[in-house]
Amino acid sequence: MGSADSKLNFRKAVIQLTTKTQPVEATDDAFWDQFWADTATSVQDVFALVPAAEIRAVREESPSNLATLCYKAVEKLVQGAESGCHSEKEKQIVLNCSRLLTRVLPYIFEDPDWRGFFWSTVPGAGRGGQGEDDDENARPLAESLLLAIADLLFCPDFTVQSHRRSTVDSAEDVHSLDSCEYIWEAGVGFAHSPQPNYIHDVNRMELLKLLLTCFSEAMYLPPAPDSGSTNPWVQFFCSTENRHALPLFTSLLNTVCAYDPVGYGIPYNHLLFSDYREPLVEEAAQVLIVTLDHDSATSASPTVDGTTTGTAMDDADPPGPENLFVNYLSRIHREEDFQFILKGIARLLSNPLLQTYLPNSTKKIQFHQELLVLFWKLCDFNKKFLFFVLKSSDVLDILVPTLYFLNDARADQSRVGLMHIGVFILLLLSGERNFGVRLNKPYSVRVPMDIPVFTGTHADLLIVVFHKIITSGHQRLQPLFDCLLTIVVNVSPYLKSLSMVAANKLLHLLEAFSTTWFLFSAAQNHHLVFFLLEAFNNIIQYQFDGNSNLVYAIIRKRSVFHQLANLPTDPPAIHKALQRRRRTAEPLSRTGSQEGASMEGSHPAAPAEPGTLKTSLVATPGIDKLTEKSQVSEDGTLRSLKPTSQQSSADGSPTAEEPGQAWREQRRLSSASASGQWSPTSEWVLSWKSKLPLQTIMRLLQVLVPQVEKICIDKGLTDESEILRFLQHGTLVGLLPVPHPILIRKYQANSGTAMWFRTYMWGVIYLRNVDPPVWYDTDVKLFEIQRV
Repeated sequence: MGSADSKLNFRKAVIQLTTKTQPVEATDDAFWDQFWADTATSVQDVFALVPAAEIRAVREESPSNLATLCYKAVEKLVQGAESGCHSEKEKQIVLNCSRLLTRVLPYIFEDPDWRGFFWSTVPGAGRGGQGEDDDENARPLAESLLLAIADLLFCPDFTVQSHRRSTVDSAEDVHSLDSCEYIWEAGVGFAHSPQPNYIHDVNRMELLKLLLTCFSEAMYLPPAPDSGSTNPWVQFFCSTENRHALPLFTSLLNTVCAYDPVGYGIPYNHLLFSDYREPLVEEAAQVLIVTLDHDSATSASPTVDGTTTGTAMDDADPPGPENLFVNYLSRIHREEDFQFILKGIARLLSNPLLQTYLPNSTKKIQFHQELLVLFWKLCDFNKKFLFFVLKSSDVLDILVPTLYFLNDARADQSRVGLMHIGVFILLLLSGERNFGVRLNKPYSVRVPMDIPVFTGTHADLLIVVFHKIITSGHQRLQPLFDCLLTIVVNVSPYLKSLSMVAANKLLHLLEAFSTTWFLFSAAQNHHLVFFLLEAFNNIIQYQFDGNSNLVYAIIRKRSVFHQLANLPTDPPAIHKALQRRRRTAEPLSRTGSQEGASMEGSHPAAPAEPGTLKTSLVATPGIDKLTEKSQVSEDGTLRSLKPTSQQSSADGSPTAEEPGQAWREQRRLSSASASGQWSPTSEWVLSWKSKLPLQTIMRLLQVLVPQVEKICIDKGLTDESEILRFLQHGTLVGLLPVPHPILIRKYQANSGTAMWFRTYMWGVIYLRNVDPPVWYDTDVKLFEIQRV
């Protein structure tokens, strides 16, 4: 039967279904088979031939027919899984049912009255309608569907290579088949890489799309404050009920991490061959991050130390979460497995950067947001992996692409979620000392980026990009400023020598943040000044020797520090500063920052095209909820500084130990009055002005400024190099206040970020699945769809 005929017949069946007001019996095979038995329709056809309005009409007008359609389609998948899909016809039926369910499920999820349907058992309709009463019949439809999908993903000659020696052998028995021998790709826990097979990849992809659609019920529930609400579909699929959980987890992870879009290193290769692997890798990445949607703040996660056993998963740890995917992920521990995962993710994240050397020479992948979520989950659930990442300079292979994405997306309102995840990853990494140490490696990779040219280290790159985000990003990035500067503070004690460009950028930020109108115009703006001063203090106290550029920049901009020390606190001055603000609307001007020419070959960060779709995100917790303060002891170990009582008193010591109580108070005041009712008082300014940690810098200026001035007068020079040479050989030993303990603000898991990740991840999946548009125009509740 030709494809046009088959589309026509399928369409006829759909019309019959929508026009029949009487229920059609489940046993009427002649009617139901029209939907899957004799047709060969692509998933795109199914979407075109089953319009949304008609699905909704059947749902409202003849609900029993929609129920029977779903039930029969699931039944066909179960039969296919039982039989092992040997004939072409069986395979076609499975694919058709899979496409039909992918089309219909979102319309079942969008209606609260239907939500329980898949979790109910179908009365009187046993397997195949004979109504036998074995236990299998009591399974809810959702469970039967999920188990069938899992079986079908390891179905020889359909989704995996058959291991049969000849066709004479009987088919592999699906029930006794050990799916661990059929893992899709070599990598973690599996050494054998099967022959690539286009058909198997396409079939896996269709089934994974259906699986993702099953999991997407989460999109139809509004964001709940208690993110403990687990997704029942994911919960069941990742439980011990699914005998394929381990091989499937491994297959998905290995498929993603082994993928090389460059096509074996031959430039322009992708123009000759269409890459059927990429859509599978993308789908695998999306399914993987959804199965790993698990709030680590509310569950016991396995501890870090466990003795290494011979298997890929570490068995020595206490049992982890119920979710087996999270459990397996947290127990990976072999060095070679970590290496495989890290190399794979770094290779894929760097792919868009390769583009810039030889335009169009390599295939440009689009799923970097899913990869960043996956990397986040790996670090969050598997502390051994996090330590492995930071053990060598390989972490820089994650850092550079992350900074590239942050810089590239800074002007684009539709990519604010990408900005957040990139910053969260860097915040997580910055809580570990090794990250700061690794940043000292010289930066030589010249990825064209829209930033000033500089010669220096990866620390310089990070500071220059952060400065660019703060001074030329869009308004909605302001909540991230606290995070960006916290990262700078966390790494500052380890930075051996900042370039002049980076030093100037930091001072420009201090200058911008310490103008009186900025300090007085919002309750938390002064935190930014505290963070910068704390970073300067760390560098002066712990890395003075190599940082003559920063010291010189501080001396040149000394007036900023004197202005801070003499900040006016009387009501008329506060009022006057705020009046000045009304005249200058721009929050951070570029003036005073020597913007050098951008790197050659770079494109300016562009705003979103008008009309671009984006999904809304829930607010992220404030930095005080996101992080927990720890103090670095003499031996380098961290001691948590959990406030002992509600009064986390600030002792006014030279460290920037924030006046915790006052800050919390201010945050409450300012959020209560987001409408702009908040106004600064003299008492408020005094409460934090007295705690500005200026002692170290004032002492440095007191000692060095006269000496520098003397050189200038004696030698009659204005030459920087001479002054820098003097500062390089200078020392402040014994002249500075006693070094303060180093404070690190480490990311801590909390349900606020868990909820943020859920909305962000589903928003990405919603927007990226356009062919077919699985969720478009359905009534999702987890986020709003907005146009830029």
